[in-house]
Amino acid sequence: MRVVTADEVAAALPWKALIERLALTFSEGVESPPRHHHAMHRPDGEATMLLMPAWERAGYIGVKMVNVFPQNADHGLPAIAGVYFLSEGAHGRPLACLEGSELTRRRTAAASALAARELAREDAETLLVVGTGKLAPMVIEAHASVRPIKRVKIWGRHPEKARRLAAEYADRFDCAVAETLETAAREADLISCVTLASEPLIRGEWLAPGTHLDLIGAFRPSMRETDAECLCRGEVFVDTYAGARGEAGDILQAIDEGAFAFGNIAADLAELLRGEKPGRSSNAAITVFKSVGASLEDLAAAIEVWEQLEKPA
Repeated sequence: MRVVTADEVAAALPWKALIERLALTFSEGVESPPRHHHAMHRPDGEATMLLMPAWERAGYIGVKMVNVFPQNADHGLPAIAGVYFLSEGAHGRPLACLEGSELTRRRTAAASALAARELAREDAETLLVVGTGKLAPMVIEAHASVRPIKRVKIWGRHPEKARRLAAEYADRFDCAVAETLETAAREADLISCVTLASEPLIRGEWLAPGTHLDLIGAFRPSMRETDAECLCRGEVFVDTYAGARGEAGDILQAIDEGAFAFGNIAADLAELLRGEKPGRSSNAAITVFKSVGASLEDLAAAIEVWEQLEKPA
């Protein structure tokens, strides 16, 4: 069994190829049972173990194990760590163990970019990134691969982290720290939230007509990055219905508040990509994409890595 490092994962997943692989996999579908979600009570706070299996009907088999430790931020460590095990489908023999954190970051950002490719206005030029963790640079790069991004604003609870990230991309974009979140949100064409927030950060009243709102961070019912007004004003899309129903705190809390209904979701990514349901209704519409991650995405990314690495020289 081959061990694939984070650097090898990154090198094998250029954005356009990964986004196309995800589009193909969402369109064709795989078997993907609900992920196993285990709360772990640790001495320094609650952590989460996620087990995410998926397999093609006549092809690859995979499972990801992820540990989520939000408290790692206090120690200067990534909040997410994991591995991915890929097997061949004919006999179930293990092929590779891939470093899971880089795989997760890239597939997560690529899924959002895929949604933005289908939903964001084609002339979207200004990107606001809310959050300064390991996913933040991923979403900058991924969204810039599908839309003509020229200006990037970065907002985070730790201004120094935001300044460092802005400096990192200053040679590619007009990139700066957002002085206030409200002002930056009102001026953005595309907003990507990559936080572990449990209270709303983005308010629906801030969203200008034509904005695309990308919600990545909240992956438990108790977490949310937006208020209910964002969903009420927007045309809402999700990565998968099962994930949204079980874990999308932004949606579930808005439903609990009586402000939204699950039936108001316009489409999931598979329906959107197959052309079974339409995307944004007009350039003035506000679109919202809520993802919690799906094992389908991990399997697609792992297959792309494996086939790139095994490609004849």
